[in-house]
Amino acid sequence: MDFLDFSCFHLVLIFSLHGVVYSSDGDFAEMKARCRAKNKNDIEYLEETYFNNKKFIVYNTTKGIWTGYTPHGTQLASQFNAEPLSHATKTAAKDILCVANVEALYSFLQNFTYKPLVKLRSVESRGTKNSAMLVCSAYDFYPKTIIITWLKNGQVMTSNLTSTEELANGDWSHQIHSHLEYTPTPGERITCMVEHISLTEPQLYDWDPSMTNSEKNRIVTGASGMLLGLVFATAGLIFYRKKCTGLVQVPINDMGDSTDEMD
Repeated sequence: MDFLDFSCFHLVLIFSLHGVVYSSDGDFAEMKARCRAKNKNDIEYLEETYFNNKKFIVYNTTKGIWTGYTPHGTQLASQFNAEPLSHATKTAAKDILCVANVEALYSFLQNFTYKPLVKLRSVESRGTKNSAMLVCSAYDFYPKTIIITWLKNGQVMTSNLTSTEELANGDWSHQIHSHLEYTPTPGERITCMVEHISLTEPQLYDWDPSMTNSEKNRIVTGASGMLLGLVFATAGLIFYRKKCTGLVQVPINDMGDSTDEMD
């Protein structure tokens, strides 16, 4: 397998056969037979021939024609396109090399994938006072190719976005962080959409603006202050009660009587 990637929100698999033929005078021809699958039902077979590292002629089952890239290659392409047997041969090659192996390849890859752990949070924005910054982070996924897309009310957002490259965690897993700076509008829905080979369908994570991180921090701070105040109030009450319990009350009348007797 030469390549594993996402394209246009679909998985693209490419695996190929590769052969090189050398001549006695130093020239060489190179042939690559490739399968590309966006899904199990959308499979393409390509057969590419190069001469001395220059693309010479290509057959594509999606287009159903040969295409030449040099004068001689263009001449051969015209001849091959006029032969029905040439097309039938390439269709058979697609069935044998591609269609028969895609199902097994998908099953094999599924055994070596790990789903991303996604967290959506708000951070302090460096823009205007009215702007906000959201971060959509995906952790511990494999393989590393992943797509993070921001949606506003279901529509793809394309501006004010920044993303890190897929970062290796030091083991087989990866992480990535995508930032969105936007101006909040009442009633809007901001969504982080994550696509990965380990997921059977895109996962959607809606941002809940009802409580931002700063608001949560203020609530925690306020609760901590209330708790601290309650502790001090309780301690003061206990101290006061103990102090009151330790006082000795002296009857005033008895003291007066005692004075008279002494006189």
